[in-house]
Amino acid sequence: MRQIFLDTETTGLEPALGHRIVEIAAVEMYNRRLTGRHFHHYLNPGRDSDEGALQVHGLTRAFLSDKPKFQGICETFLAFIGDAEILIHNAPFDVGFIDHELNLINFQPLSHYCAEVSDTLVLAKELHPGKRNNLDALCERYQIDNARRTLHGALLDAELLAEVYLAMTRGQESLLLELDASPQSAADMAIDLQKLTLVVPPASDQELESHQQLLERIKSESRDNCLWAHSDPAGTGRE
Repeated sequence: MRQIFLDTETTGLEPALGHRIVEIAAVEMYNRRLTGRHFHHYLNPGRDSDEGALQVHGLTRAFLSDKPKFQGICETFLAFIGDAEILIHNAPFDVGFIDHELNLINFQPLSHYCAEVSDTLVLAKELHPGKRNNLDALCERYQIDNARRTLHGALLDAELLAEVYLAMTRGQESLLLELDASPQSAADMAIDLQKLTLVVPPASDQELESHQQLLERIKSESRDNCLWAHSDPAGTGRE
């Protein structure tokens, strides 16, 4: 099961208003283990970032001026994510920007190149309804160290999202371990009952006495309707 955790930083909030991606990152996980492979690029958007966006990611136009444009990294990016499940926190936002960038260079939408896109924010809201479910809140809830996150950065956020996802879906690990284990055949699990010896330890004198006292009490309180006493006429407690 190959999964890619993806995040972007942008010049603003609306691709329809000409805003562009300034950073894109993706980290790879295979069978719930991070592989160490990642994709990461800063991008030249050809415009300034809105003041609010700049305060979030700190990527100035001067810093980005010598970075490649999205078209220059597009095919490498698509090859990296190909046929994997893409997991994004608040997926509509990032997918909207990626689809916009792809459309500008006449490529198909993101969904055309990957197995599926999953929104981890939806999962978090299902697990923690009515609570804050942004990445910082989830890191705090699951005790994941995000001290390095003084500014938003796509690569760091993708890595943190992978850790948060593992914590949110921890119960799946035992299921995967069970599926990975080699199943035993019915013949291997069969037990030959004929080889078993049934051990029935006899009751001690003290146990027999206690049993008889209990029968007498039941007989008295039930007005001589104690079935066990009638089935044990010798009064030994045995049928």
